[in-house]
Amino acid sequence: MAAQVGLEGLSIGALAEAMEMSKSGVFAHFGSRDELQISVVREYYARFEREVFQPAMEQPRGLPRLQALFKHWMRFTSAELDSGCIFISGAIEFDDRPGPVRDALIEAVETWMAAFTRAIAQAREQGHLAADVDEHQVAFEIHGLILVLHYEARFLQRPGALERAVQGFHNILARYRA
Repeated sequence: MAAQVGLEGLSIGALAEAMEMSKSGVFAHFGSRDELQISVVREYYARFEREVFQPAMEQPRGLPRLQALFKHWMRFTSAELDSGCIFISGAIEFDDRPGPVRDALIEAVETWMAAFTRAIAQAREQGHLAADVDEHQVAFEIHGLILVLHYEARFLQRPGALERAVQGFHNILARYRA
């Protein structure tokens, strides 16, 4: 529901109606709209972690792990192009609204990006990327691919956006290889 209507569109009443429950029953479980929204962010991140991060950790450190992270991230992203990404829509809805929901969104995205940045640093340490690679710059560029993929594929509905994002990843790796 949050992927379709955004976190801001998610409410105790809307969830109660969708679940055919009473508002008081849903309220008893979450306590507030903020807690409902934060629970959705946490569940979304847990799913992201299970589908993207954990499978990639089975790969050896370095380029194989970095490539697996991107592959799983792309698979996750591709699946949500029809419904939307809670992190992206949440960033738009809460970018200028301080509070606990924004804090939960930031924590989830920063946790993921720190793990992704670590994988890039490990690829450099393994000698798969150039010794002078700035892992933060590479993470920024790759994250940018995901963001523009959503924009191109979901908003503009341009065909070939997935292929261009994959090609962009290969171009980034080629530019930074050892």
